[in-house]
Amino acid sequence: MAKHHETLLDAITAYCRDASLAESTFGRRAVNDGKFVARLRNGARVTPETFSRVNAFLRERGARGAASRSSELLPLIRVADRPSAPEPEEPARHHRNFRFFDNRQKYLLFVNTCSEKDVVAQRVGLELAHLHPQPPALRVFDAGMGDGTVLTQVMREMHRRFPTLPFYLVGKEISLEDIRLSLQKMADRFAEHPATVLVVTNMYYSEAPWLSPRKVEAATSMAWEELALSGTTAHEFAEQIQGLEPFLASSWQARHSPRTGNPIYESPATLVLFREDYRFLLDDVLPKRGAGRADFDLVIASQPYRARVSPEFKAKKVIAPLVRSLRRGGRLIGIHSCGDDPGLEIVREVWPDETPFVTGRHDILRALRSELGRDTRYYNFNAYSDTRARFRYEMHTLPTEIADSIGTSTLFAAWNAAVYVAQIDDERLGQAIGDRRYLDATREVLQRHGKLWFNDESYAVSRKRD
Repeated sequence: MAKHHETLLDAITAYCRDASLAESTFGRRAVNDGKFVARLRNGARVTPETFSRVNAFLRERGARGAASRSSELLPLIRVADRPSAPEPEEPARHHRNFRFFDNRQKYLLFVNTCSEKDVVAQRVGLELAHLHPQPPALRVFDAGMGDGTVLTQVMREMHRRFPTLPFYLVGKEISLEDIRLSLQKMADRFAEHPATVLVVTNMYYSEAPWLSPRKVEAATSMAWEELALSGTTAHEFAEQIQGLEPFLASSWQARHSPRTGNPIYESPATLVLFREDYRFLLDDVLPKRGAGRADFDLVIASQPYRARVSPEFKAKKVIAPLVRSLRRGGRLIGIHSCGDDPGLEIVREVWPDETPFVTGRHDILRALRSELGRDTRYYNFNAYSDTRARFRYEMHTLPTEIADSIGTSTLFAAWNAAVYVAQIDDERLGQAIGDRRYLDATREVLQRHGKLWFNDESYAVSRKRD
């Protein structure tokens, strides 16, 4: 066993896991700062004094500290060596902050080789039985459309349960490529369920449900486009949706935040689609620019945050704004990865101390109650039992694909899925694939279990009806 952990964050994570201690509690006890660990995860650096203080706190409790040349400390050492020069931006920081699950090639390979989207859509579909829609429409918000697979499948289930109700659907997505993939799937939805208003936007979680940017300069520069689809066939609708390409290319621009690495919009954009022949029926459903209204019956929050950020961050920045957008009787369904599966076994064969899933549904709901404060009395919080909350999805393989000799393409797909779900950054991936050890580890796990699967868990928050 090594004498020290490689980084300070590794040391803290290992201690919190072994001691069953929340990271916010560790921060308060070690340095009197409940957000200390969350800031480390977002790329913050520490002074030598703080580094020594945290290491001493760990050693006093019999835990391993961090190496004296931990990466969290290096920039400060360089600045101290050259006090007259400005601190350069550390190139590796971009790799560390880059959100792995925004990588297009890895994302698409995962989506097309695993059944997560189908299984998540089925889980979300169960929530429809609990809804009590009110005029003028059944209102749904998707907090991350991705390629649109989950939303389109949920729309099919909505049509089966509520074939005559108007639908108002808002999808948040900042990726231009995902918007294109999502819109390609929507022509059939307008053909099957004509009374549909579909809105897509690139705004933040605190803005998207209301279609209203918080800052005045953002509101004045917002791109707002309405497309009234003419005709009656899916082919006609698809042609008109394809014609939106110039608007999307000019309005759906994004960049990465230099502080967190998260993608942020250059300017807010909103696209509204509906059928022209149903304009009269949908007049009260269509959103009006500058007069945003949320009041959603259902909010889908599937994988809306990074696994490694603190539950306080997840609650404050993501879940709380979405919960506040619910109407009376509305429900939010939250879904995220939880590990304890062969996928995590593959990752730990290469990185034995890797703990990507440091917070679970109970931690998030506790943080959410704290964030909502007195408003907690308006909501019900359902963590459910493990039997109901947890479900699994698998990588698609043929019955004979996993045998004594597994094809290289299958190993690559399994490895990609494992590191994608665990959100391993590209910098560490580049180091790991320098030899074949990662493929050998993937082969051993696949042969041990005969297949590859991953575990997700869900929770629900509902607004009381009275």
